[in-house]
Amino acid sequence: MKGSTFKRCGCRDTTTGRRLGRSCPQLRRPGGGWSRNHGQWHWQIEIPARADGTRRSLRHGPYPTQADADSILDRIRAALAVPDASDPHATVKTGDLIETAVKTGAPVPSPDQVRRALHLDITPTELPTMEVYLTDWLAGRKNIKAGTLRSYEGHIRLYLIPHLGHLRIDRLRPGHIDAMYDAIAERNATIATLRASRDPAKRDQVKNQRIVGPRTLHVIHATLRKALNDAMRRHRYLDTNPALMIELPTARPPKPTVWTDQRIRTWRDTGKTPSPVMIWTPEHTGRFLDHTHDAGDRLYALYHLITFTGLRRGEACGLHWDDLDLDALTLTVRWQLVQHGWATAIDAPKTTDSEAVVALDTETVTVLRAHRARQHRERLAAGTAWTKTGLVFTAPTGDRLHPADVTDHFHHLATQAGLPPIRLHDLRHGAATMGLAAGVQMKVISNRLRHSSPYFTAKFYGDVLPELSHAAAEATAALVPRRPGGGAQPA
Repeated sequence: MKGSTFKRCGCRDTTTGRRLGRSCPQLRRPGGGWSRNHGQWHWQIEIPARADGTRRSLRHGPYPTQADADSILDRIRAALAVPDASDPHATVKTGDLIETAVKTGAPVPSPDQVRRALHLDITPTELPTMEVYLTDWLAGRKNIKAGTLRSYEGHIRLYLIPHLGHLRIDRLRPGHIDAMYDAIAERNATIATLRASRDPAKRDQVKNQRIVGPRTLHVIHATLRKALNDAMRRHRYLDTNPALMIELPTARPPKPTVWTDQRIRTWRDTGKTPSPVMIWTPEHTGRFLDHTHDAGDRLYALYHLITFTGLRRGEACGLHWDDLDLDALTLTVRWQLVQHGWATAIDAPKTTDSEAVVALDTETVTVLRAHRARQHRERLAAGTAWTKTGLVFTAPTGDRLHPADVTDHFHHLATQAGLPPIRLHDLRHGAATMGLAAGVQMKVISNRLRHSSPYFTAKFYGDVLPELSHAAAEATAALVPRRPGGGAQPA
């Protein structure tokens, strides 16, 4: 099965009119060897027999030079060297791959393609496109949270399939992925330009479109990377993951920023907030709680609890009375109320680190006891219409609260109190910064918020409150011994 190259031409016998092919005397030089100026190059090789036992002698040409014909033969020899000669199924399959490629004019399969085909019992031309693979991959994701599945679906539908779906999976290259991110960046620029236009019609063109920020870009890339890792490990569609070769811009989380008097004045003048993550001062927080309490708001206990424990919105809305031990001044985070689209569901917490016992202060316990008495009165008033959910915070009929309604109501109360805007989740950030301002150790705050490590807590919150910075400056200066009056300069 080594094969050989030869020359043939289109000359015909003058008597019979038949083609002379390889027997034309002009193909050979008188002294031996092939003629340089007559005929064209071809190759021939015997490859493994078909499954039914019939022999396969392949010939192909013409090629401009002998080197061109030899290069094809070399590819065929390399492909034939992959299967174990003692495995008839593998050798027949390899022969099928080569024969199909030659007859259809496709490139002879590379050794890597043959290896994949033999392992999968699938030819390279049968490999799925990215659209088919990603669709099937998503459908096969069974053991993930609904929110993660929804995130994957959005990334695949909005970005991965439109930009990469037409490519056969084994032909995906890092350049294709880079081109997708370049296209997303161009779209971002277009959206920003149209939003800044004075023409209302142009602004309306992007009214409901969102700019894809660096963090979202990283999440999209994580979805692609995970899908391609599975294509390598579970299906052997790929030898390497092209997503690992991509360099994305750094996704820096927004820095928490405190609402100082100056920032509030600027916000009132311009309507712009300094950062996506804004934090109230302790005075602002007290004003909000006083306003909500004095208004007799039925969700006061919920906002109070988030303020002083740093619970996430879903964790507070999913809190059950069974998770509370008011005598021991503790609550245990076991559940969260999650939102998928508009539908809601009770699910496990965000991560395993999120499941933990949280200590309560005595004032918060008093607030929760008062809330329990209020809920009891509401249950009596609702009578048979009451829904038994076992939740601490409910609608007046016992049904689950909708997380979006809880957020909207928070913004309404903050506006009533005349406070600068923050997100409901920023109450969690406020709990951390107030703890730091009170001198609580970073590790304690990290455990209380159920962060993955104190390093994250320190990095995210360490320099937020001005009071903390001033305290650090004073503590540092106090370490250096000075004689009385030695540091002051005469006026």
